[in-house]
Amino acid sequence: MSRNIETVKTYVDGFRKNDHEQILSCLTDDIVWTVFGAFRLTGKDAYDKAIDGAPEFIDPPELEIVRMVEQDDVVMAEMTGTARRAAGGAMRMSMAEVFVMRDGKIAERRAWVVELKENDHR
Repeated sequence: MSRNIETVKTYVDGFRKNDHEQILSCLTDDIVWTVFGAFRLTGKDAYDKAIDGAPEFIDPPELEIVRMVEQDDVVMAEMTGTARRAAGGAMRMSMAEVFVMRDGKIAERRAWVVELKENDHR
């Protein structure tokens, strides 16, 4: 397993545990995080504040890596997840994530998140 893949796995594991220190240890200081259709932020301080997600959700989310592929300093991951809603119920989602790596750390995270309301594809 490559250093980049190991970093992404450690990072995702940190989200599963809501472990800010573990997550931040995987990032460059100038990290850029984009969730298309939602937000873009830059820097570890902004990232740290966004880890817990929106107040309508209860942390941590359940995340599963379906598969990862790597080319040069880019790791792409297909993931599934469930986030519990504070008002009850849960949001199921399918995610495509692109991690741009620098020196074994995540320098950019680009995410596409699709909420699944009916089944595994709708």
